[in-house]
Amino acid sequence: MDMEVISSKAQENRFIYMSGYPALFSFTPGRDIMTQDMTKGKIMPMLIRFTIPLVLGNLFQLTYNAVDSIIVGHFIGKEALAAVGICNPVTTLVILFLNGLCMGASILIGTYYGAKDYDTLSRQISTTMISGSVFSVILTILSIGIAKSLLRLLQVDASILDMTTSYLPIIFVGLMFTFLYNFFSSTLRALGDSNSPLYFLIISAILNVFGDLFFIIVLKAGSTGCAVSTVISEALCCIFCMIYVQKKVPLLQLGKKWLIFDRSLLKRTIAYGWASAMQQATVQLGKIGVQAIVNTMGVSVAAAFTAVNRIDDFAYTPEQNIAHAMTALMAQNKGAKRNDRMREGFRCGLVLESIYGILIFIVCFVFARHLMILFVKDEEVIGHGVTYLHLISIMYILPAITNGLQGFFRGIGDLKITLISSFVNMGLRVLVAAPLVLVWGFGIEALPFSYLAGWIGMLVAELPLLIHTYRESKITS
Repeated sequence: MDMEVISSKAQENRFIYMSGYPALFSFTPGRDIMTQDMTKGKIMPMLIRFTIPLVLGNLFQLTYNAVDSIIVGHFIGKEALAAVGICNPVTTLVILFLNGLCMGASILIGTYYGAKDYDTLSRQISTTMISGSVFSVILTILSIGIAKSLLRLLQVDASILDMTTSYLPIIFVGLMFTFLYNFFSSTLRALGDSNSPLYFLIISAILNVFGDLFFIIVLKAGSTGCAVSTVISEALCCIFCMIYVQKKVPLLQLGKKWLIFDRSLLKRTIAYGWASAMQQATVQLGKIGVQAIVNTMGVSVAAAFTAVNRIDDFAYTPEQNIAHAMTALMAQNKGAKRNDRMREGFRCGLVLESIYGILIFIVCFVFARHLMILFVKDEEVIGHGVTYLHLISIMYILPAITNGLQGFFRGIGDLKITLISSFVNMGLRVLVAAPLVLVWGFGIEALPFSYLAGWIGMLVAELPLLIHTYRESKITS
C-alpha cells in the first residue's frame, strides 16, 4: 500500500522507460519520487526503512475498520458492531481476488525492474491496469447480486440480518477504487517505493473518521452511513493517488502506453496471481468458516470477535509488511541474479519478524482490557475479548515466522508453497474450532487454540519445502 530514503548510488542519473522512449531522470528533492534499487546497499537498514512506511500505511488503512467499529459500537450498539464484523470477512474475500492479481503483477514488475527490462515492465503495468479494471467491474456486479445469499449462508442472526443486508452491497460499490489503489501501491512497492501511498492513506483515514461521525451522529444513518463513508474515503484516496502518480512518478507516466494490452504477460500474471489469489482466498474462506462458528455463540461473542479481529489486524499487519519488504527485495534480486542478497534478505527478515512477534505479545497481553474498552462499553463483550487476547497474544510469534517464510516464497516466485501452507493453516483452524464449540461447548477461548493448531500445521508444511528450495533451486546456485 510507499518513498524510500535514497542512497547516494540511487540518486545518480539513470535511464528509465517512459512513454515509449528512454528518458534521463534525475532525482530532485521535493519534486520527483524515485524508485529504490534493492540490489545494492545494506540489507537490514533497507528492510527496516522499507517496512516502516508500509506499516504506517496499512495501520492507517486499518483505521478505516477500527474507526467504523469504535463509532458503531459506542453510538449505535453491539448489534450494529456485530453486523459490521460479520460483513468484513465477506468483503475481504472478494477484495483478495483483486489483490491476488496485484500481487502476481508486483512480483513480475519487481523482477523486470531488477533486470532493467523497462520495455517489458511498462507493458506489464498497462496490462495489469486494464485487466484488473475490467475484472473489478464484473466482480462488483456479481458480488452485489449474491450479497444477501452469502449472508444467509453464514447463519447471520435474524436480529441483525437487515443491517448486514443494507451494509454489504454499499461496501461492494467501492471495489473499483480498492483495486486501483492497491494496483498503484503494489506497483510502487515492487519498484522499491514504500512511501508515496502513505500520504493518501492518512488523508483517507482522516476523511473516513469525519465521514463516520457525520453520517452516524449527525445524519443518524446507522451502519449504512458507515458503509457510505468508507466508500467515499476510498474513492478520494484512489483519485489523489492516481493524480500524484501521473505527475510525480516518471516510470508510471506511460501516456498512450496505458492502452497496451499484452496477452502473454496477462497469462504470466494470472499464473502468479491465481496462486496468490487462491492463497489469500483460502485464508479468507477459513476466516468465514470461523465467523460462521462464532455466529452460533450469540451476539455478544460476535461483537467481541469483531473487536478482537480489529486488534489482531493491527498486530498482524507489521508482520505482513516485513514479509512484503522481503518479497520486494527477493524479487528484485532474483531479476538481478543476486543470490547472496536473497539469502541475507531472508535471514534479516526472519530476525525482524521474531523481534516484532515478541513485542506485540507483550503489548496485547498487558493491555488487553484497555484495548477492548476502545471498542465497546458492554462488560460481557469486554470479558470475551480479554479472554481471547490473553490467549492469542502468547502465540503471535508463530504468525511472525510463517509470514517471513511466505514473504520469501513469494519473492522467489514459488506461490504454490504459500497456497499449500495457507490451506493447511485455515483448514486446521476450522476443523479444530468446530468440535470445540459445536460439540464440547467451548466459548471464544476455543478460537486461539484452533489458530495455534493452524500455525503449527503451516510450519510443518513450509519447513520441508524451505529446506528443499535451499538445497535444490532458487537461491543456492
